[in-house]
Amino acid sequence: MARHLFAIFAVATALTSATLPSASRAEEEQQESWRLFVADHSLPVVHAIDLASGRQIGRFDLKGYAALSLSDTGRTVFAVQGEENVVHAIDTGIALSDHGEHRDLEVAPPKLIGATIKGEKPGHVVTHGDDVAIFYDRTDRFDLLKESSLLQEKPEPKAVNTIAAHHGVAVPMGNHLLVSVPNMQAPVKEGELPPRLGLRVLDRDGRQIGDVAPCTGLHGEATSARLVAFGCEEGVLIARPSGAEGPSVEMLAYGASLPRGKVSTLLGGRSMQFFLGNYGEDKLALIDPDNTDAPYRIIDLPTRRVDFVLDPAKFQNAYILTEDGRLHLLDTVKGEIVRSETVTEPYSKDGHWRDPRPRLAVAGDDIAITDPRHSLIRLVSTQTLKEVRTIPVEGQPFALVAAGGSGASH
Repeated sequence: MARHLFAIFAVATALTSATLPSASRAEEEQQESWRLFVADHSLPVVHAIDLASGRQIGRFDLKGYAALSLSDTGRTVFAVQGEENVVHAIDTGIALSDHGEHRDLEVAPPKLIGATIKGEKPGHVVTHGDDVAIFYDRTDRFDLLKESSLLQEKPEPKAVNTIAAHHGVAVPMGNHLLVSVPNMQAPVKEGELPPRLGLRVLDRDGRQIGDVAPCTGLHGEATSARLVAFGCEEGVLIARPSGAEGPSVEMLAYGASLPRGKVSTLLGGRSMQFFLGNYGEDKLALIDPDNTDAPYRIIDLPTRRVDFVLDPAKFQNAYILTEDGRLHLLDTVKGEIVRSETVTEPYSKDGHWRDPRPRLAVAGDDIAITDPRHSLIRLVSTQTLKEVRTIPVEGQPFALVAAGGSGASH
């Protein structure tokens, strides 16, 4: 499957390039802008940094320390402050628009959007096109809104019921919504939340369609092409579009041949349809949703992973940082680690899950790596995995996203 899609992609790219005027190609190649948004480990602040110059171009003070999530469009960074019951949104100032044979790139200063979204312990923020779903762990609802209205500082959140408070997720998918289901029969200690038992499909009015799809301990979601995947104890649950009646859902069971483990964090390929997930702490799983006979390829890591990320432009590249401080290039077509280099000091996985450890983001030809011990962002080449320069950031730089791209500027 992977080699077949790679061939199609290569031919399509060659044909598209051949039809473009050379001046247009040169113009698009010359216009590129990337920005890094980095949250401090414990302070309520997000820094915006211009990648080319390394200069800080924005500082945004929040109510609490934040987890960061970038929208599908790259227009919005969501700063999720679960302990403060609020989500702030930052306009990245980067706008890419499609114009057939080329993309336009518009660049403006980043800014903190005046409107905020409030709810009891916000957790996962998932975007799909213009739709934004913000899930709250401590109440029985999630909010559905439009990114475009949020950027205009006029959000109109629509509350959708989630049965009961639980640590879950909601994913917009066309005219439907995919929402986790809490297990109301499970014994729960005081102050704790019920576990997840599966997934249900809702229409846009919140009405359930069909039966609940079993997915014990549902955790982790990602989108690739038109598919959505969820991590479960039994395997990975795949939702496929199937017309007006709503998405169809199928379980890719792990099977007896796989080592003991499960997927709980997922990333979705962009140029090619596949998923990459963790499989325990020292393995990764490449998942081909169309290979019903052998959907999983397990990749052993030399030590436990700290973070991993897919390259949105180089679809065959994934980058994994392990606790020994080494960065690994995984070829997702071959299913092999093809290069490794030391990029930081060791960062042990022992200790609290939220201890300050590096995080990764891909920005064009650079891999940005936060190094909270040294108050740095390290920039590493995607080609060589060698450090090319560093950017100092005050405090303990932790969560990180990269927004940007290339296009024609008029």
